[in-house]
Amino acid sequence: MASNPVAPAIGPALAAPADSDRIDPRRLAAFLAMTFGMFMAILDIQIVSASLTEIQAGLSASANEITWVQTAYLIAEVIMIPLSGYLSRALGTRILFAISAGGFTAASLMCGLSTGINEMIFWRAVQGFIGGGMIPTVFATAYLIFPRSKMSIVGPMIGLVATLAPTIGPTVGGYLTDALSWHWLFFVNIIPGLAVTIAALLLIDFDQPDWSLFRGFDWLGLLSMAAFLGGLEYVLEEGPRNDWFGDHTVLLMAWVSGISAIIFFARVFTFRQPIVDLRAFGNRNFGIGSVFSFVLGIGLYGLTYLYPLYLGRIRGYDALMIGETVFVSGVAMFLTAPLAGRLSAKVDPRYMLITGFLLFAVGTYWLTYITKDWDFWELFWPQVFRGVGLMLSIVPINNIALGTLPPERLKNASGLYNLMRNLGGAVGLALLTTILNDRTDLHLARLHESVTWSRQPALETLNMLMQRFSSYGSDAQAMALKQLNQIVHQQGVVMAFADVFLVLTFLFVGLAVLAMFMKRPPALGAAEGGH
Repeated sequence: MASNPVAPAIGPALAAPADSDRIDPRRLAAFLAMTFGMFMAILDIQIVSASLTEIQAGLSASANEITWVQTAYLIAEVIMIPLSGYLSRALGTRILFAISAGGFTAASLMCGLSTGINEMIFWRAVQGFIGGGMIPTVFATAYLIFPRSKMSIVGPMIGLVATLAPTIGPTVGGYLTDALSWHWLFFVNIIPGLAVTIAALLLIDFDQPDWSLFRGFDWLGLLSMAAFLGGLEYVLEEGPRNDWFGDHTVLLMAWVSGISAIIFFARVFTFRQPIVDLRAFGNRNFGIGSVFSFVLGIGLYGLTYLYPLYLGRIRGYDALMIGETVFVSGVAMFLTAPLAGRLSAKVDPRYMLITGFLLFAVGTYWLTYITKDWDFWELFWPQVFRGVGLMLSIVPINNIALGTLPPERLKNASGLYNLMRNLGGAVGLALLTTILNDRTDLHLARLHESVTWSRQPALETLNMLMQRFSSYGSDAQAMALKQLNQIVHQQGVVMAFADVFLVLTFLFVGLAVLAMFMKRPPALGAAEGGH
């Protein structure tokens, strides 16, 4: 099964399914295996987020070191995603996906066996880099091998995986850590990963490798792209935690990223065979879809970050309780996927986008009324609106961006498209964290101005707390003042969360308005001839 002797070259191989509504069972099985591999790769972005404290304790790591368990994965993945288009053409889908799935599985095993933080960071980087090759390959394959009439089924499937996996990551991580140990955050990938690797080797026969692409490989372009995207991801990850350019390392990486970007774009536009072809952005639908994907990444990863942060910092939830609470969005996405598929075949995609963006905005606006006492049921409907809105948005965005491109440009374009969503998430997290920190400082300053000896409500609260601690004698006043300070600080943080949710509301209302001015993209069926 190393290769299919009767498999034609990429053009004829891809023309057949476009002329028929029949789905080849072999190709369907291969695609399902690939989709599961993509699910594992995206899930692992967030699966450790709710369990970093347990990993930190297990590896005896410092607070600064443990964040690199997440950062190393993200930096490595964001480098591989755009590179995957070139590698997919050079190696072929079968070889690239098998290497990606097998390498991801091996790296997962080594992460679980790690005994020190440096070892863990290294294997997380390997895991992110190799696993990153699976994500855009699945998106490209969906639009290469399936007839356009079936995209109402296939489109929601990949959209569901792309949005559901990071959403339920904290939930899965919380359950595994609570029931077993943090090692199983990685061991859980081994058996499915082996199955996906074997399925890829046996079933994928979509195209043939073009080994000649390696003869003119642009090594300078690769190094400059890695430094550009890696440096950018570092700045976006570490900047909010380290006072941005007030930190020497963040400033250095910003310079590295900026200089490398100049070299990278120079190579892209002048080298004979660039490792990333940016001409896909010349396609209007792809350009618009990529912008929407960028902003959708802000909402997708932003709230996946904010919900656990609020529940842990304000409500004092552990990893398992956080996972059980944020699972609502995942259920809403899962239940909405079939509806999104049906609507994508019948409704103007602009209407789906507007509806999805506005539903997301309703959910975030609801959260602007958040208090320190909000629990599962208060967060229930905002999460439902978020889940439904994301699913109604991502299906038409995928179709707009990738559904009308010619087959020979899909692999490269898919890498760029997925890169935009991940960069949107990185930029969004950096901005949201900065806004949260700045607004917290502002609200605390204002609250401290109100909590003085001349303010009657403050004195009444202080007296009430002193009565509560009266059994501690002379320490009662000091304890009451400390408790009052904690109450004030908590209120300031909650008010800052409300501000962040308001910013997200304006962002997605703005997207809905922008979608109104789009020209209606051609129906997917209209592009069949080109495929």
